[in-house]
Amino acid sequence: MTKYEVTGMSCAACAARIEKAVGKVEGVESCAVSLLTNSMGVEGSASPEAVIRAVEEAGYGASPERGGASADAASPGASPISHASEEALKDRETPALLRRLLASLAFLLVLMYFSMGHMMWGFPLPPFFEGNHIAMGLIQLLLTMAVMVINQKFFVNGVRSMLHLAPNMDALVALGAAAAFGYSVFALFAMSAEKTPEAMKPWMEEFYFESAAMILTLITVGKMLEARSKGRTTDALKGLMKLAPQTAVLLRDGKEETVPIAQVKQGDLFVVRPGESIPVDGVVEEGVSAVNEAALTGESIPVDKEKGDSVSAATLNQSGFLTCRATRVGEDTTLSQIIRMVSDAAQTKAPIAKIADTVSGIFVPAVIGIAALTFIVWMLIGETVGFSLARAISVLVISCPCALGLATPVAIMVGNGVGAKNGILFKTAASLEETGRISAVALDKTGTITKGEPGVTDILPAEGSDEERLLMLAAALEKRSEHPLARAILERAGETALPEITGFTAVPGKGLTGMGPGGRLLGGKAEYLKEEGILLPEAFTARAAALSAEGKTPLYFAEGDKLLGVIGVADLIKEESPEAIAQLKALGLSVVMLTGDNEKTARAIGERAGVSEVVAGVLPDGKEKEIRALKEKEKTAMVGDGIND
Repeated sequence: MTKYEVTGMSCAACAARIEKAVGKVEGVESCAVSLLTNSMGVEGSASPEAVIRAVEEAGYGASPERGGASADAASPGASPISHASEEALKDRETPALLRRLLASLAFLLVLMYFSMGHMMWGFPLPPFFEGNHIAMGLIQLLLTMAVMVINQKFFVNGVRSMLHLAPNMDALVALGAAAAFGYSVFALFAMSAEKTPEAMKPWMEEFYFESAAMILTLITVGKMLEARSKGRTTDALKGLMKLAPQTAVLLRDGKEETVPIAQVKQGDLFVVRPGESIPVDGVVEEGVSAVNEAALTGESIPVDKEKGDSVSAATLNQSGFLTCRATRVGEDTTLSQIIRMVSDAAQTKAPIAKIADTVSGIFVPAVIGIAALTFIVWMLIGETVGFSLARAISVLVISCPCALGLATPVAIMVGNGVGAKNGILFKTAASLEETGRISAVALDKTGTITKGEPGVTDILPAEGSDEERLLMLAAALEKRSEHPLARAILERAGETALPEITGFTAVPGKGLTGMGPGGRLLGGKAEYLKEEGILLPEAFTARAAALSAEGKTPLYFAEGDKLLGVIGVADLIKEESPEAIAQLKALGLSVVMLTGDNEKTARAIGERAGVSEVVAGVLPDGKEKEIRALKEKEKTAMVGDGIND
């Protein structure tokens, strides 16, 4: 799919017009225009030049999107993250519309004071205006002109769309405001021809200056709310981009060299120190470490990496020093593919959205036709030009601001607001509507069903030891460790006084060792303790194996040559999760848990949470495939807490 940035659109009729124009270009297989993100996705063999020419001939502007397929072809080694930068995604439309709105309101309030305030409620005016109907008309004329100049974009876009025989919502706004203003100017000139104030006064009732200014201001409110909604759709993309490192430390001729991420090539050697993010996808050549992959998988428990293991861009190296060889760079990294998926989502449309576009495409010309017909009918009946024109203006005004221009974005904002108060965000209006038809819910595990951070679940002291001593010595040993599981044990120990440990050493991928008050302390995997000569009774290892079967990580501890016991650590299920899942089932929904965790852990957690089905060991792209498979069977919602979801 080749992506383009589109300018000049103001409503769904514009999007429909562009889709129709581009669809006629030879070689275009499909075209989807997103009014929400001002973008367009085109599939087929048509050249970008031909596509852009078709858009321009339709009266709009287009250019290849930065980071899109066309840009990638020009620089295959570059990362889309550097092209589609946060600056490119910055919401500039909302601040500009807010300034327009505030300026419009300033003039409109004064205008309403002169027109409605004085005429309907008798608000006082400066003596100069008392009985001076011409002056009253002129001040309203000037104030309305100020609002029209501030909102001139409606008139520019509206006139341009009519010249291309494709009137849009801006055309309705422009026609409604211009007709109200034009008729009011006519009334002002007619008033000036009268000789007495009494004869002039009836013409005051024919002024529609405030209507023209109000139309423009109300539509600007709607435009601003719509722009805010558009700006929020890029938040996920911005969040993903923030995950990506901007530089990498390469090994060249035995020396370290820091380079921009775009200069990393497949096969390059790079190093990653503890606390640094991995810049590109690669394979570990040297070193052992625990890597936090939560940015991609959402799993809070770090994954141990050693020679031969794969690592992904934007994951965090937490403990050891790693030397890796780049295998996938730029567009090919896992993170870049996720960014592309999020970006491509804006280029597609739900069937109901396409129906809405079709309706909007004929709505504007239909309203203009009805307004013209209204004017003709009243003239044929025998009414005056002023009376007939007022009715035609009413058709334009009522159809425009209330039906689509203001009500739709306001409804979306209200719906989104109610959802947000309950922790639910809707990406589009179509999503709001589709929610009512959901029959299956796919839940992410970490942070959604579980708390998203490890905690101590079990303390199993060995014979001759007790829970208090086991926890105290384990916390003392783990105090100097950087591993997240160590933090879980320290949190469980709380403010317990811990003995001093000397000679502390971390054995990457295996465990910890140090000297405590009673001799050598060991902690870590069962295999590590066995290597150090610690006897692990069979009955005890069976109890520890049961912890593993429940999705928990067993950590063994020994003092001297004797086993102290095992502490079980796991990502704890939220207290409310089983009840929430039970309520979803009570609504007749099937509940599926998706996780990047291993099968054994996932099954254990899924059973305790009460889900209907468990899908384990899947990365974000795998989750996307699972969701697609579920969608083919039934209407599906995916619930997650992280940017990877």
